Amino acid sequence: MSLNPQYEEIGKGFVQQYYAIFDDPANRANVVNFYSATDSFMTFEGHQIQGAPKILEKVQSLSFQKITRVITTVDSQPTFDGGVLINVLGRLQCDDDPPHAFSQVFMLKANAGTFFVAHDIFRLNIHNSA
Repeated sequence: MSLNPQYEEIGKGFVQQYYAIFDDPANRANVVNFYSATDSFMTFEGHQIQGAPKILEKVQSLSFQKITRVITTVDSQPTFDGGVLINVLGRLQCDDDPPHAFSQVFMLKANAGTFFVAHDIFRLNIHNSA
């Protein structure tokens, strides 16, 4: 394979679609469809998870209902195997908690004309200022 020339559009479109599903409590469980049953990895606040079933368990264990998200920037790069590396910076607020900056990195892997999330790293950007 070669570099995908539409990597910017793919990255921005994916981020818009992913967060629209994740941020809707009625549809949140459907984010599992972005992941492979065995070949996807997620690191959520330092906790390592492999495979769509375990990723779904993690998503369903999150205690918030309402999430408000503002995306600051989406940076994408093509990979040599036809995939797309995406870095997202933004701010989110869950329920009545104070807003926090966050970062999330996705590695989309090409698979038969479509993509799946091979790697997903999420982290709140909370700094210890003490």
